[in-house]
Amino acid sequence: MERQLAAILVADMVGYTSRMEQDESGTLTAFSVCMDQIVTPLVNRHRGRIIKLMGDGLLASFNSAADAVSCAIEWQRATSEGSDPIRFRIGINLGDIIMQDGDVFGSGVNLAARLEQLAPPGGVLVSDAVYRVVGNRIPVPWEDAGTHSIKNVFEPVRAWRVAGDNKADAEPPKPAAVKKAAIAVLPLHNMSDDPEQAFFSDGIAEDIIMGLSRFRTLQVISRNASFRFRAQDIDPAEIAAALGADYLVEGSVRKAGSRVRISVQLADAVTGTQLWSERYDRELEDILSVQDEVTRSIVAVLPGRVQHDFVDRSAQKPADEMKAYELMLRSKALRDGLNARDTAKARALLERAVALDPSIARSYMYLSDTYVIDLWLGLADPDAPDHALHIARKGAALDNRDPYIQDQLGFAYLCARLWDEADVQFEKTISLIENEAESMAWCGYGFLLLGRHDKAREVVLEAMRLDPLHPPAIDWIMGQVEFFCGNFEAALGLLIGEARLNSLAAAFMAASYAHLGRQTEAAAALKDFISERRDEFGGRGIEVTEENFSILAHGFKSMWRQSDDFELLAVGLRKAGLSN
Repeated sequence: MERQLAAILVADMVGYTSRMEQDESGTLTAFSVCMDQIVTPLVNRHRGRIIKLMGDGLLASFNSAADAVSCAIEWQRATSEGSDPIRFRIGINLGDIIMQDGDVFGSGVNLAARLEQLAPPGGVLVSDAVYRVVGNRIPVPWEDAGTHSIKNVFEPVRAWRVAGDNKADAEPPKPAAVKKAAIAVLPLHNMSDDPEQAFFSDGIAEDIIMGLSRFRTLQVISRNASFRFRAQDIDPAEIAAALGADYLVEGSVRKAGSRVRISVQLADAVTGTQLWSERYDRELEDILSVQDEVTRSIVAVLPGRVQHDFVDRSAQKPADEMKAYELMLRSKALRDGLNARDTAKARALLERAVALDPSIARSYMYLSDTYVIDLWLGLADPDAPDHALHIARKGAALDNRDPYIQDQLGFAYLCARLWDEADVQFEKTISLIENEAESMAWCGYGFLLLGRHDKAREVVLEAMRLDPLHPPAIDWIMGQVEFFCGNFEAALGLLIGEARLNSLAAAFMAASYAHLGRQTEAAAALKDFISERRDEFGGRGIEVTEENFSILAHGFKSMWRQSDDFELLAVGLRKAGLSN
């Protein structure tokens, strides 16, 4: 059996029995034509899958609630035309389903079937869960259909009906316009005497454009647009204005003998301020391998530098003037601190971002992560694992191809102690990743929590290699990886600096010193740990008790699949002098 979050659509033909009594052959023919020529193509076009036909109706599954609703609206419009239209009732629910042997089961399916029965002829009735996800993303009028007591469902169910018969109803959802950081990659200057090297320099620029296009937080100017300025001597600020770019990537390629030097820089398009630059000197034994390696290194670094600068700009605005996308990015920057105070601020901003625009999938991802961080720090309520998983699934339902969202779903499974699901999820995420060093590192941390130490070390080292200027959070992760691999000196070297993001870093330092027999330093680090723990609890208005320390952040302990792993930390802290 496989569990997953899905939008389930159940449809049933209106008046099927009476039509069959009047004209059995004609009804069957009309129904088959409708299914083959209208319904099936619509379901396919909206990225759905027909699970089964059920007499005079069907059951279909969609990864996106918006796709399911858009399909239903077009379906009702298309089948209502003609002199003898076929009318349907359609019910849609978003929920957890079980897939087995090509069929689907579960309460999510049952509720969709009940909603279909309550829908008016020619109407679409959706659950409150669906409405909250897509209500303001699809330009149709909605009517509150009230709450209904439904068989085998304990709580009354609120439903919403799509109203109106304007052709605009059938339009697919239009995503809210958001201001992303726009980046243009200009052709790299060929500084070599050989004009043939222009193919090499252009190839690097084109590969950078393709690589950056994978990142959901960037708007990447097309190659055709940015390459128009190849032979023109124009000020970069004018080029940026013509392209509508916030950032420019420029560079040069110089070949000398068997060596090549590639220089690249990222600049603020308006001020010309250089935000990042790097030089790559390589042997040209295999020109394509050099092109791939350098491109991958550049693409791994650029998005983080752009996002950091873009967040700094947004942060200069008051929070109440920020739009949902800016709130999401600002919250992400706060969340990266992995500490109690910033996490609380991030959650407040993310809740506002979701309220302003429920269509931004990453807002749900980072909101879910605030509960995960609270679990690490021992500050979470008992229902935090359920919150984390519920919210993460909302994000995945909106976008199931974003690796950042996929790895957060893995952590949500970890919080819920669904170990096998988490393992599968992190493996799936790694398969999606090409150059996203940050997401790769967090997958590595997921493998660590699952007890796969060697896999964790391999993945995080690759992330650090991809982005040598990685954020401190990746060192925080690697410090813990080295600790559980028994490399206590290496753990200390990583956690002493900027990676001292929270009390957990101090805890691992104290335990590392203790395992190395450096008792004086262990006692000092333990004192820091206790002090930082008190600050974290006090900053959130939580009373510090002996129990808080005796369980050593119970939420964090609960996230380790192998109890022996956590015990290595606990033993180290006891050696350092923790008395309970």
